[in-house]
Amino acid sequence: QVQLVESGGGSVQAGESLILTCVASGTDSRINPMGWYRPAPGNQYQLVAHITRDGITNYADSVKGRFTISRGGAGNQIRLRMNNLKSEDTDVYTCASWSSLGLPTYGRGVQVTVSS
Repeated sequence: QVQLVESGGGSVQAGESLILTCVASGTDSRINPMGWYRPAPGNQYQLVAHITRDGITNYADSVKGRFTISRGGAGNQIRLRMNNLKSEDTDVYTCASWSSLGLPTYGRGVQVTVSS
């Protein structure tokens, strides 16, 4: 069973930085597509940042140039460096991992609060 352990959330002032980390275990391959997501209407998730098995990254327009997603550890860990945080970045950030069959697993999420 896939488990995702997220860490690094917190409360900061606008303009400051945070780093979110997600470690996956129980996956069916050593390196899986992974990403960070925010809640969206209809109990859905919206993309923040995503990284493929080959290291190709994709970002929401609102975070391009400020957030950077990277892979570390044995390939089962991702980090999201969040620079120049804005009040509108306040949300619960959830880590996700996709199996080789394309099935997603979501973590519990970490709270990021940015005060202006």
